[in-house]
Amino acid sequence: MAIGNFTLSYMLFTILHFCQFVLAIAVCALYGVELDRARKANVSGDSKWIYAEVVGGLSALTALLYCIPYILRFAAIWVWNLVLFILWIVLFGIFGKMYINENPEGNHDIVRMRSAVWIVLVNAILWLVSFIANLTYWWMHKERRSRFTSRAKV
Repeated sequence: MAIGNFTLSYMLFTILHFCQFVLAIAVCALYGVELDRARKANVSGDSKWIYAEVVGGLSALTALLYCIPYILRFAAIWVWNLVLFILWIVLFGIFGKMYINENPEGNHDIVRMRSAVWIVLVNAILWLVSFIANLTYWWMHKERRSRFTSRAKV
């Protein structure tokens, strides 16, 4: 099934990457608040929050690049998705340990950070789905003939 020149799998990948992009931007915004507070207090930003911004930025950029038609056909895409999944899981571990069991007691900052932890987990799951889907797509559509002559079966 195709819509225009795009297949159903391409449309589903695009929806997946759009969700990854939106959640990565949300994470950048939520963790950026803490970095902005540190900047205003003339204190250097904590490495945990900087790590969160880097992971969010890399994921947002990657999700945007993946929306370019035919870029998903590169063989190593699934490897980068695995790397991003691992980065998100590490981020979840760092902030989950800090905020999941924390009692907010009316502190809106802790409530915001607890929400951010769950957004990080959802994003990690989306990158896992992307990894599995891209690996499956690559395995099912890998080139089965030589690249030079297209005659020899590999």
